[in-house]
Amino acid sequence: MTGLRELQRRRVRETISAAAIRLFLERGFDEVPVTEVAAAAQVSKPTLFKYFPTKEDLVLHRIADHQGEGARVVRARAPGEGPLEALRRHFLDGLARRDPVTGLNDDPEVMGFHRMVFTTPGLAARLSHHTAQDEAALAEALAETVDELTASLVAGQVLTVRRILARRNWQALSLGVPLAEQEPEAVRAARHAYSLLRL
Repeated sequence: MTGLRELQRRRVRETISAAAIRLFLERGFDEVPVTEVAAAAQVSKPTLFKYFPTKEDLVLHRIADHQGEGARVVRARAPGEGPLEALRRHFLDGLARRDPVTGLNDDPEVMGFHRMVFTTPGLAARLSHHTAQDEAALAEALAETVDELTASLVAGQVLTVRRILARRNWQALSLGVPLAEQEPEAVRAARHAYSLLRL
């Protein structure tokens, strides 16, 4: 029963999220009230807020699976692999997979999602909160191998590199650069950016 209950919760959560993203992409995040999202998902407003505490969470939960990713990569790295090498490899692997978090994905919904997040002040502010949590988690993981100050400084630099690279890729694609043309440039930029980092 617990498994079925959890599956049902996930289905409801996904239904609410899909309805929200569709409406937000069609009309804009600020133009769609939460009551309309609830109606489109066929749930009550209290039910919606049980799954998503804020309106911004309706959007940003799509990147929740990446929360704490840097810290996980550092802790799960292969024996003999340095933390920065692992993070660089992980980002390059993401480019190869067209992971939306790298910005190198030209699916129209992904492009629209990025545009919405980057151009909506409330979402951008909430994303900064997520980034701060990621930075703290990564610093904690790095502090297992270096001093706390170095770990904090490097964590901030890594998150900045990732943000700049992702936004750069998205901007190129949004300006009409074909993905096949942007990919080698994205790889070159990532290799260059990570080569500037030191631990």
